[in-house]
Amino acid sequence: MHQRILILDYGSQVTQLIARRVREAGVFCEIHPGDVDAAFLAEQQSLGLKGVILSGSHSSAYDEASLKVPQQVFELGVPVLGICYGMQAMASQLGGKVSWSDHREFGYAEVRAHGHTALLKDIADFVTPEGHGMLKVWMSHGDKVTELPQGFVLMASTPSCPIAGMADETRHFYGVQFHPEVTHTTQGRALLNRFVNDICGCTNDWNMPDYVEEAVARIREQVGSDDVILGLSGGVDSSVAAALIHKAIGDQLTCVFVDHGLLRLNEAEQVMKIFGEHLGVNVIHVDATEAFMSKLAGETDPEKKRKIIGKEFVEVFQDEASKRKSARWLAQGTIYPDVIESAGAKTGKAVAIKSHHNVGGLPETLNLQLLEPLRELFKDEVRELGIALGLPHHMVYRHPFPGPGLGVRILGEVKKEYADLLRKADAIFIEELRNTVDEASGKSWYDLTSQAFAVFLPVKSVGVMGDGRTYDYVVALRAVQTSDFMTADWAQLPYPLLGRVSSRIINEVRGINRVVYDVSSKPPATIEWE
Repeated sequence: MHQRILILDYGSQVTQLIARRVREAGVFCEIHPGDVDAAFLAEQQSLGLKGVILSGSHSSAYDEASLKVPQQVFELGVPVLGICYGMQAMASQLGGKVSWSDHREFGYAEVRAHGHTALLKDIADFVTPEGHGMLKVWMSHGDKVTELPQGFVLMASTPSCPIAGMADETRHFYGVQFHPEVTHTTQGRALLNRFVNDICGCTNDWNMPDYVEEAVARIREQVGSDDVILGLSGGVDSSVAAALIHKAIGDQLTCVFVDHGLLRLNEAEQVMKIFGEHLGVNVIHVDATEAFMSKLAGETDPEKKRKIIGKEFVEVFQDEASKRKSARWLAQGTIYPDVIESAGAKTGKAVAIKSHHNVGGLPETLNLQLLEPLRELFKDEVRELGIALGLPHHMVYRHPFPGPGLGVRILGEVKKEYADLLRKADAIFIEELRNTVDEASGKSWYDLTSQAFAVFLPVKSVGVMGDGRTYDYVVALRAVQTSDFMTADWAQLPYPLLGRVSSRIINEVRGINRVVYDVSSKPPATIEWE
């Protein structure tokens, strides 16, 4: 049993980042809705609860309709850290005051630390001539604490927010108005590490090499002697899930690799080689291209395309499962962010950006139980687990690829013709990124970008090739750099690299005569186009 931190979510879009930072500190944590009951909190205590973190929110702590922090949280006898709204809720419910601010803060700020509290002692970005320790932070608030609760002292301030941090050292309650979970707060990782490791007393007992045997034992206990069928997409999540389950139950696992006609170039061959030949996993290759294309014909809405692809995936499994009477489990590569986002959308406590095709209820006619061995892991943890399981580095650290595949990188209607053009263009882009090394870092541009791909645009443009006029399709190139995928900057790729990619695509992919580069950051854009 791992020591754990409980994160209570009040609707912030960056609550996941808190959890990732805590996991990076080697401490297990989970996110749950902010209105959990006393029975749930008692259960958490029995599981090794060491501390609680209260997230931010778009709500106001003084609004009667806003979620309140369960009073039992402050009676558990464990340290509590409130972030932004979490600090304001703590202040309001423990006897302080919170009010609307006539000077809102959104973005960069410099915070002065006060009092040498346990949370901020010796943590600073710079020191002023007067000897004041200063933190470079990210603020996002329109309300502020105007009166400290009894027992609290001032811990941090800005000129426009006199109480930007507070601390009750006796009860180990802390609140910060800024967001330590985002990368813009340069000492945020140090602050969260201080809280979970030093103040909460958590040891670093959460790591992927050790987790392998724990996960294997759990799968064996859950599955027993039953057979499992798994949908192998070739992506990181399903690949790691397959390797983990195979290590646990061997030949009881059958993987079904569904080629929906929306994969990357030569992906089917690569997957069959790695899993069938290298790892000895039983893999069945199902070419369902015609079925997927017929279901997608005429559909242009991105969300509907996702649902069509997800539904067809389940139907393919249902068909394959019916051929294997001994199959009792359907395994999926669901990971923790999928679970959080889908749960948030279901409860209405967070805004849904898009649906996940591998999360949610299964048709009753499937008659299979669900096995999701990665559902408590973040993507970076899944990659570390993959390496620990012996999967090739190039597979595990491949750029993210959406579950619906090229179906959401072909804007508008999906056609086989478009998919064939796009996969060729995308392969050229990725090849050039891998082959181009940045002299300053010594790394390839593929490694320097977090995600890169081509997008098929359903428009034609006039071009000239030789002495003839062309009227062909357009592709957009997208490459971003990010540490958390919550925000992202477009990658400033070298012009010669972009020039080579454009030239090769236009010359080698018959049917494309124009290439454009996407220079939008997230936000306001998303990383994927659909």
